[in-house]
Amino acid sequence: MDEDLHARLRNPCHPDADELTLVGVLHALADPVRLEIVRRLHNADGKVNCISSVNASPCLSKSTLSHHFRILREAGLVRSERQGVELLNCLRLDEIEARFPGVLTAILAAGEATAPPSDDLAAHLPHTPPT
Repeated sequence: MDEDLHARLRNPCHPDADELTLVGVLHALADPVRLEIVRRLHNADGKVNCISSVNASPCLSKSTLSHHFRILREAGLVRSERQGVELLNCLRLDEIEARFPGVLTAILAAGEATAPPSDDLAAHLPHTPPT
C-alpha cells in the first residue's frame, strides 16, 4: 500500500471551514447524544478519546459512539487526530464561530440552561416506553 493511501485510511478527513454548512452543523447537533458529546468536548481541556474520555454509558456501544463522532466530524464540528491506537477529538469552536458567529455558543448556552446535569450519555437518549 502506498504511503499516501495509508495516511488517508489512518487519518480521518475533515471539511475545510469554508465548506461547512449551517444545515450540516444544525443536523449534527439535533441529536441529543451528539449535542452532549459537543458539550463535553467544549468543557474539556484539550483533546479527548472518543470512547473512554466521554464517560460513555454502557448502553451505547463503541460502534455507536464512533458513528456519532463520524457525524460530528463530517459536519465540521470535531477534528479527530490519531495518536497511536487512539483517535483523539477536539471541538473546532474557533472555526465554527468564525463561519457562523454565535451559533454554537448560543446552542451550548441554551442546552446548559435547560438540560439537567448528567454523567450518563444515555440520559440524553429519547426514552422509548416498553411495549
